[in-house]
Amino acid sequence: MIRSNPHTPDPELDLVLERDIDVAPELVWEAWTKPEHIKKFFVPKPWSITECKIDLRPGGEFSSTMRSPEGDEYPNTGCYIEVIPNERLIWTSVLGPGFRPQSPEAPNTDPIPFTAIIELEASGSGTKYRATAIHGAAEVSKRHEEMGFHDGWGTVVTQMVEYIKTW
Repeated sequence: MIRSNPHTPDPELDLVLERDIDVAPELVWEAWTKPEHIKKFFVPKPWSITECKIDLRPGGEFSSTMRSPEGDEYPNTGCYIEVIPNERLIWTSVLGPGFRPQSPEAPNTDPIPFTAIIELEASGSGTKYRATAIHGAAEVSKRHEEMGFHDGWGTVVTQMVEYIKTW
């Protein structure tokens, strides 16, 4: 069990992906906290990340631009809430840098606003990995699930592990 979970998932509002992966938590942390790494795994292929900014501190910016196979770009901006090295990373698309609430009309506002929690716990030579997407309304959670949360975030974890193994 991952220690000191700051959030108890609500099945009506939250989506959870758990995996045991065969890379160390320190490497997973490195992958999640460096823009050059995020660009390699953060969206299911053939999508790609063209831009990524990370200011790794509470209130700091986490932003990325996703590019579809057709070349359409989707910028997203958010804010880190909690940063515990090698253990937990929490960010949200609801707030921008400096904890400033994002306007629903802003150009980079996420159409599915959520808060993400990435939790890591050493498990043998690998990692117990949990990603939780917290939503404010059941219909938003359902829309995120129907959009492919489990397949998409599962693919991202697989791509991340494969990428880490190339270092």
